[in-house]
Amino acid sequence: MKQNLIHIENMTKVYIMGTQEVHALRGVSLDISENEYVAVMGPSGSGKSTLMNMFGCLDTPTSGVYQFKGNDVSVMTDNELARIRNKEIGFVFQSFNLLPRSNALHNVELPLIYAGISAHDRRERAMDALTNVGLGDRVHHKPNELSGGQRQRVAIARALVTKPSIILADEPTGALDSKTGEEIMILFEDLYKAGNTIILVTHEEDIARHARRVIRLKDGHIETDDTRVGHLEAIHA
Repeated sequence: MKQNLIHIENMTKVYIMGTQEVHALRGVSLDISENEYVAVMGPSGSGKSTLMNMFGCLDTPTSGVYQFKGNDVSVMTDNELARIRNKEIGFVFQSFNLLPRSNALHNVELPLIYAGISAHDRRERAMDALTNVGLGDRVHHKPNELSGGQRQRVAIARALVTKPSIILADEPTGALDSKTGEEIMILFEDLYKAGNTIILVTHEEDIARHARRVIRLKDGHIETDDTRVGHLEAIHA
């Protein structure tokens, strides 16, 4: 039986902007199980970035329930939240967020350094992660010596190296041309088939169609939550 990784119930998020209240999320409820491939979509201001921050334990709800692997996120200390972000969640960003003066191997090792893994073990794990994304021959290259697609592969290897419960990707193809973006989506497909749980935040329909479930937000509410439109077969039928 699949484990429930995320349980959200009637969650709200209100930001105070000067004298005004901005309601980013309005009573959102959903569950995400292990080995799901979910795309979160919505126009600007729909709440998808706020929801991504919640998924990633980068923010906490104003009200409602957010449980990660059965634990209530709202009562966690900053250190507990940091541990979840480092160990349980692999982040992939549109802008790659790589250290420009460090080679691919060191960039991938970084989360393991924070986790206190020994130098020998983290080098071995970083090598494995880079090999798994097709960059075994580029480990000593710095970001400016790699193409955009290769840089995103380094970022994905870094997300994978801690063996996280969830890979959280925010517009992962936004800085790439369409051909390279498609190659990155094929890589995500392979990661999903290998048993990884993937949550993808995107505004692009052709990227979302790779997922198996599509959640659409509008004005802080879930407008639709469809497990059928995410299938490639359904889209191309």
